[in-house]
Amino acid sequence: MAQDHSRRLFLRGAIGTGALAAGLGKAGAMEAAFPPPGMSVEQSHILGPGPGIALLSRNENPYGPAPSALKMIDYAARKGAYYAGDEAYSTLTGMIAEKNGVAPDQVVLTTGSGEALCAIALIYGQDGPIVAPRLFWDTTALYAANLGMATIERVPLTGGMEVDLPAIEARVNEATGLVQLCNPNNPTGLVSGPDMIKPAVRRMAAKTTVLVDEAYIELANDPEGTSCVDLVREGHDVIIARTFSKIYGMAGIRVGYTISSAETAEKIRSTAMSWIAGTGIAAAIGCYNDEAFLAMSKGKVVEGRQMVQDTVAALGLTALPSQTNFVYFKSGKPANEVRAAMNEKKISVRGQYMDYADWTRVSMGRLEDVTRFCKALPEVIEA
Repeated sequence: MAQDHSRRLFLRGAIGTGALAAGLGKAGAMEAAFPPPGMSVEQSHILGPGPGIALLSRNENPYGPAPSALKMIDYAARKGAYYAGDEAYSTLTGMIAEKNGVAPDQVVLTTGSGEALCAIALIYGQDGPIVAPRLFWDTTALYAANLGMATIERVPLTGGMEVDLPAIEARVNEATGLVQLCNPNNPTGLVSGPDMIKPAVRRMAAKTTVLVDEAYIELANDPEGTSCVDLVREGHDVIIARTFSKIYGMAGIRVGYTISSAETAEKIRSTAMSWIAGTGIAAAIGCYNDEAFLAMSKGKVVEGRQMVQDTVAALGLTALPSQTNFVYFKSGKPANEVRAAMNEKKISVRGQYMDYADWTRVSMGRLEDVTRFCKALPEVIEA
């Protein structure tokens, strides 16, 4: 009963934000209040992009945090003398479990999904190689590898830059420590559709644990159909990792979670290395079910993606059909040169990945910043 009572109190604070959202007007109007009274201009730029910078390199959502999250952050900041307690954790865990049709003990909260992914790499990397696509978000797997706790066995992408699931499956056996997939994938932005990924994951999970990083799943065309969370519900040896950093616009607040069996969840929980701030848990509670904000964010992303894809096509270049908040395109010249030229125009994009020398990734930031990128790209490419 105490948990239910606590949850109602939290939700009561998160509900009724419509008036607040209406008062803010269009998305992003909240910035009119910054810098707050008493904050210097210099202090107002210690986080986020500096003056005049179009930050399009980190896959952030600058339209967040949602008003529903900000209201809860204010509440949590005023309680900042206290550690986040069990009731806060159980409230958010319960919300995630209910939405995904699992038990609360199958959900682990972490400081961003990155902490969970690092923990998983440490746990399973000791049992055998981590089999993964050649190009994926490998930072957390490399964390374990750099500590001598794991090796990564990379499988080439297809000619169309897609994750080659049959080739990955062919590499998996009982000696494999972990299979790690990112769907939609980063940096390609491509989705492995449900008809392909789910049967492959089922078969691989019969041999070893399969981790599916779904950081961008809410931005996919069919999030529910594409997600592999139903495989967890079916009892397969699958871990789903998700984050509040992307569509929720809370990259700097650091909240993520995993969904798995209760036994696997306990392993991850015991290996996690930090504690989530009360502001993070409260913000996540406030915005987790904020469908209006999620729809607005996704709409902005889709609009920006189309702008970039149209610009790239007009230049005769190739862009992969992204289902994320970034576009990966073949720039026709070295990506690091594109990045340097964009930097001169105060536009930040991602440089080269591995040996994919002429592929550039650009994130969907504010539409006015995406417009700046689209205007600058012909000058940079044709220079």
